[in-house]
Amino acid sequence: MLAPSPSFQPLQGVRILSLALNLPGPAALMRCRRMGATCIKLEPPAGDPMGSYNKPAYAQLHEGVKVMTADLKTDGGQKVLHRELAKTDVLLTSFRPSAVEKLGLGWKKLHTLHPALSHVAIVGALGALGEAPGHDLTYMADNDLVTGLELPPTLYADMGGSLMASEAVLQAVLRQREPYAGTGDSHPQGVFLEVALSEAASYLGLPRAWGLTKPGSAVGGGHAGYCVYPCKDGRVAVAALEPHFAASLCAASGVAMKDMKTMFAPSTHEAVAAFLLTQTCGQLDKLAREKDIPLHTLSNQ
Repeated sequence: MLAPSPSFQPLQGVRILSLALNLPGPAALMRCRRMGATCIKLEPPAGDPMGSYNKPAYAQLHEGVKVMTADLKTDGGQKVLHRELAKTDVLLTSFRPSAVEKLGLGWKKLHTLHPALSHVAIVGALGALGEAPGHDLTYMADNDLVTGLELPPTLYADMGGSLMASEAVLQAVLRQREPYAGTGDSHPQGVFLEVALSEAASYLGLPRAWGLTKPGSAVGGGHAGYCVYPCKDGRVAVAALEPHFAASLCAASGVAMKDMKTMFAPSTHEAVAAFLLTQTCGQLDKLAREKDIPLHTLSNQ
């Protein structure tokens, strides 16, 4: 996780207003806050759903964020919104495009009212698909990242989208700090940037699309040094992919390594698996330190 740096805060002096609820938007805001931004969030009267179903997550996501309440569907809420927008550098939203328009935040109108303001919009997908319902799971499935019937262990598209959104904030700030269109006009000009969760899932899925993680590939279980094995009292994730790491693993397992083809032989898989099954997590941790083998043990306890 990105740690705050007292000596380098690239968003120091930047004011961000977020209307985004649930996970991707608040996660992006959290990263921006840690890069020095002043972060304000307007929540509806019912609050952010995350605050109801996971209070610890909500608390961490909003640490250092000034949270306000406003009903944007009312005149009073709109006054609060535009009062804040007049002081804001970047607006962050996570609505469908049609909802953005209904709230009077379409880019043409917004840019006319607040020309220095940038808008980073988190959407499900780009173009017409932006109106289609979807969530992290559906975007992951569309990119061949859901296998079997088990749910993925974390919300990859949401968190990947939050990274792309914080990157978009940095891009917007860089653009605002440039002379406008090469004219020498130093007045900041806002930009509109869309971040799609489907695109985040697609980006995260590139190694699979390239075949790098397909079953039988080097990092898809084909290489005996890059697998998860059972051990005596748990499991061990082994990542001895490079030749020198693989050689150390083979030496410990009693395998004669001739070349890298050895690592793909079924007999090597069997020998490594048999050796690891005789070892406890503690023994494997010691082996990793002494023989410089990249592995991580997962105890049953």
